[in-house]
Amino acid sequence: MDLIELKNFLLWNLGFNYLILLIWFGAFVFARDAIFRLHSRWFALDRAQFDLIHYAAMAIYKIGILLFIAGPLLVLLLMPTDAP
Repeated sequence: MDLIELKNFLLWNLGFNYLILLIWFGAFVFARDAIFRLHSRWFALDRAQFDLIHYAAMAIYKIGILLFIAGPLLVLLLMPTDAP
C-alpha cells in the first residue's frame, strides 16, 4: 500500500467513523427515551448514569478517532510528497 492509498483509506475511515458518531449522537438526542427504556430493561440504570455513560463513551470514541485516524492522516498530509 503506497502513501496515496493510505491517505485515501484514512480519509474514508475518518468520514465513516464521524458518520457513526453523528448517528449515535442523533439517536441519543432524538430517541433518548426509547434507548433508555430498552437499556433499563437489561441494566439497573437511572437517567443520570445512562446520560453519563453515553456522553463518556462518545467522548472516548471521538478521542480514538482523533488519535488513531485524524492524527496519522494529518501527518501524512503534511509530509512532503517528494520524500523518498
